Amino acid sequence: MKIRFSLSPAAIASALAISVPQFGRAQDSAETLQPLTVVGSREAVFELPGSAAYAAAEEFRERGYTNIAQIAARVPGVYVRDEDGFGNFPNISLRGVDGNRSTKVTMMEDGILTAPAPYSAPNAYYAPKAGRMAGIEFLKGSSQVKYGPQTTGGVVNYRSTGFAEPDGPKFYNRTTYGSHNTLFEHAWHGDERETAAGKIGWLLEMHGEHSDGYREIDGSSKNTGYDLLEPMLKMFWEPKTALEQRLEFKVGYSNFDANETYTGLTDADFEQNPDRRYASTLNDEFSSEQWRTYLKWTAEPSDVLRLESAVYLNTFRRNWDKLSSVSIPGSSITNVAEAMLTDSGINLLKGLGAGTITLTDAFRDHESYGWQNQVNHQFATGSVEHDLAVGLRLHYDQQDGSDIKTNYASNSAGGFGMGVQNPATPITRQEAFATAAYIEDAMSIGKLTLRPGLRYEWLELEAHAPGKPASSGSVDENLIMGGLGATYDFDDRNSAFGGIYQGASPANPSGYVNGTDNEESLGFELGVRHKQDAMRTELVGFVTEFDQLIAPEIPGGAGSTPSENGGSAEVWGIESLVEYDHGRAANWTFGLPAYLSLTYTDAEFAGMNGTLASNAGTFAGGRNGNEIPYIPEWKLGTGIGLAFEKWGVDFDASYNSTSWGTGYNDDARSGNASAMDGKIDALLLFDLTGHYQLTDQIKLVGGIQNLLDERAIISRAPLGARANAPRMIFAGFEAEF
Repeated sequence: MKIRFSLSPAAIASALAISVPQFGRAQDSAETLQPLTVVGSREAVFELPGSAAYAAAEEFRERGYTNIAQIAARVPGVYVRDEDGFGNFPNISLRGVDGNRSTKVTMMEDGILTAPAPYSAPNAYYAPKAGRMAGIEFLKGSSQVKYGPQTTGGVVNYRSTGFAEPDGPKFYNRTTYGSHNTLFEHAWHGDERETAAGKIGWLLEMHGEHSDGYREIDGSSKNTGYDLLEPMLKMFWEPKTALEQRLEFKVGYSNFDANETYTGLTDADFEQNPDRRYASTLNDEFSSEQWRTYLKWTAEPSDVLRLESAVYLNTFRRNWDKLSSVSIPGSSITNVAEAMLTDSGINLLKGLGAGTITLTDAFRDHESYGWQNQVNHQFATGSVEHDLAVGLRLHYDQQDGSDIKTNYASNSAGGFGMGVQNPATPITRQEAFATAAYIEDAMSIGKLTLRPGLRYEWLELEAHAPGKPASSGSVDENLIMGGLGATYDFDDRNSAFGGIYQGASPANPSGYVNGTDNEESLGFELGVRHKQDAMRTELVGFVTEFDQLIAPEIPGGAGSTPSENGGSAEVWGIESLVEYDHGRAANWTFGLPAYLSLTYTDAEFAGMNGTLASNAGTFAGGRNGNEIPYIPEWKLGTGIGLAFEKWGVDFDASYNSTSWGTGYNDDARSGNASAMDGKIDALLLFDLTGHYQLTDQIKLVGGIQNLLDERAIISRAPLGARANAPRMIFAGFEAEF
C-alpha cells in the first residue's frame, strides 16, 4: 500500500468553488428541495471563493451553438480542442492541464460522474452533448474538496433539462436545418401537479442530431457525418409528510454513430483541401450506446439541515473501427502519423502505393455505479456563521473489451482489396473501487468568508492483462487533498477572492501496476469582481505547479502502452471578463449587450529528465522550457448584440493564438518524424446569428457560423492535421406552449 499525503491549503480552496444554496427560511420547499448544483447560476458565480463560469442554455441556444468548443470560447481559462468540427469528440483543458480526451477534468451530468469509467479509464472517448443541456458549469481552480477524482484541473458539470414551471403542462421544441444536411432537434414535454399523495412532476425529452459532414473521402460518395438520438425521462415526487423530502429519478439513453477517423492529413494535402480524407479511411466508423440513470433523495429535517443521497448507474459501449497501422515494403514504419511523412507511406494511405493497412475494430465496454451523499448543516459559534458540508461516495467502475484487426492490401489504383480478419485480442481489463469522503466549512465573519476543506480517497485498483502477468496486479492508493479559499465583500458591488489548493489525478490501474504515480498540482489564485445592474467584471491571476505529469497515451495505443510520469510543469496566467449592457444602463428601449473575455496563459514543461519518449502521445518530446501542447498563450472571446422586444442579433468573435501539436514544439524528433508534430494555427472566427419572435409561442432563428469561412489546423491529434468546420448556415424555429 502506498500512502500519499498531498495536503495543501489549496485543495480546500477548490471546495470553495462549490456553491451550496442557502436553504434557510427565506426559501420555499419547491426551491430548497431542488438537487444541489456545482455553480448554480450566473448570479452565483460572483459569490464563489474560486473561479467559475455558468453558460446558460438561453445564451448558447440563441447563437445556435451545440459544440462545447463554441460555448467555452466565452469562458476564460477553458480550452477545447475539437476533432470533428461538431464537438462530438471534445478535448477539454482547464488552466493548462492535459486536455487529451478531457482526461484531467472531472466530468459530471447533474452532479453525477458521467465519464464512462472515471477511475479505470479516464481517457474514454465520451462527452455529453451540449445541445440538449439547460446549462454548463465550469470550475477552474477550486474543485478539489467536493469533486473528484480529477482535481488538478477542475470540473465541467452538464445540467440536463429541468422540470416545467408549476403553472401547467409545457411543451418546447427547437428545430434547425442547415449546411451539409445538418439537422438539430430538441423537444420536451413536462408538467408538475399537486395530488392527494403530494406534488409530482415529469419530463419526457427527445434530442436528435444528423449531419452528412463536410469532409470528402477519396474516390467515395460516403458521407463523413453522424447520427445521434437521445431520449430522456425525469420524474419527481414530493410526498405530503411531516418531513420535507423529494425523490427524483432520471433515465437517459444515447445512440451515436459517426463516420469518423483517427487519421488526418499531411500539411501539403491540408493546404490543397482541408476537407479531404484518404481512401484508407473509407471504413472508419465510430458507434456507441450509453445508459445513464440515477435516483436522488433530498430532505430538510429543519431549516438548518439538508440531506441529499443518490444512487447511480451508467453504462457505455463503443466500437471504433479505425485505421490503426500500416505495413510498407522496405520500411519498418508502422505508425500512421509517421507513415504520412514518407512518400511510400502517403501513397499507401491514398491507395496508390504498395503495402497493407490495418483497421482495428476497438470494442470497449464500460460500467460505473455508486452511491453518493451530502449533508449540509448551518450553525453559529459566537459571531461566526457556519455552513458545514460533509460528503461520502462509494464508486465502482471498470473497462473491458477486445481488438479485432483486419488487413487490407492496396490495389495501387486508389482502393483496397477484401479484408483479412485476425482473431480477437482481449485488452487489459481494468477495475476500480473508490471510497471518497470530504468535509468543508464555509465560515462567515462579517464581510469575510473562509472555506477550509479536506478530501480523502481510498482507491482499490486492479489490472488484468491477458497473457502478461507482469502487467497484471492490484494496487491500493490513499490520497489526501485539501485547501483554503476566501472571499471578502467590500460592498454590494465589489469583492475579492483567492485560494491555495492542491490536487491530484490518479493513474489508471494498469498505470499504477506499471509504476506510474499520481499527478499532483499546487495552485494559487487571486481575483477581484465587480457587479452592478448593467456591468459585471472579473480579473483573476493564477499560478499552478504540476508534478509527476501523466503523459497521454499515444493515439492508437489501444491501451497497451503503459502510461509514464513525465516530470513537472509550470502554468501561470491572467483571466479577465467584462460584460456590459449599455442599452440597459442608459434605459433605452432596447438592449446593447457586449462582452470581452481575455485569457493569457504561460504553460511550460519544467523539471524534466531529458525529453519524454515518443510513446508519450501529445507530450512526446517535452523538455524544460517547451510549451505544453494545445495551450495557446492568448484566448479571446468577444461579442455585441442588439436586443429588441421582438427581435435580436448577436455578432461574436473568438480567437486562439498558435500552439503546438506535441511537446517537441518546433524541435526535430531524433527518430521518425510524425504528423502529430508541428504548429497549431492561430484562428479568428466570426459568427452572426439572430431571432425574430413571430408570435408569443413561435420564434424564428437562424445564423451563420464561421462567417468568413476561415480554415486552419486546429488539431494534429489523433493522427495528422485536421481543420475546423467551414462556414455553416442554419435556420429554424423554437416553439413553446
